[in-house]
Amino acid sequence: MYFTSRANGLAAGDWSNQTDHLNVLFGAIITVVLIASSFTSQFGVFAAERGDVFGLRKWFTVTVVLGVIFLGLVAFEWTEMVSAGVTPQSSVYGSVFYIITGFHMAHVTAGIIAFIIVLMRVAKSKFTPAQATAAMAVSYYWHFVDAIWVGVFITLYLVQ
Repeated sequence: MYFTSRANGLAAGDWSNQTDHLNVLFGAIITVVLIASSFTSQFGVFAAERGDVFGLRKWFTVTVVLGVIFLGLVAFEWTEMVSAGVTPQSSVYGSVFYIITGFHMAHVTAGIIAFIIVLMRVAKSKFTPAQATAAMAVSYYWHFVDAIWVGVFITLYLVQ
């Protein structure tokens, strides 16, 4: 959607004016937070593989916190863009920016919910290999969402 809109020259004059409002350093900080959460998620998986339920809880809790921080930072970025006049109604670029980041935020939220479900399941019963498998599956999803964000960051913040 992004590249098609840009290539077709939709609102070409507005495109660079709209991207000028992006804060690349802030976008990099957002990216670092999400990449860090991928590491904490994997540390949780390593703990699960060892049968260390306390380590799993600790690392998955940190991952959830980093995910929530990510959502807050992207929401702050949205407020900054809106205050700069970049809205879904203002231009094709604005629409594309909010759709891409909004869908990503929805997927991050789904991942956070999945981590919380794993944490609740682990807290309620004896730790089992099935719970370790669920922890790994959630972690794989999280890594995928993180990798997609790297592409989003490169596209929105660096390529512009």
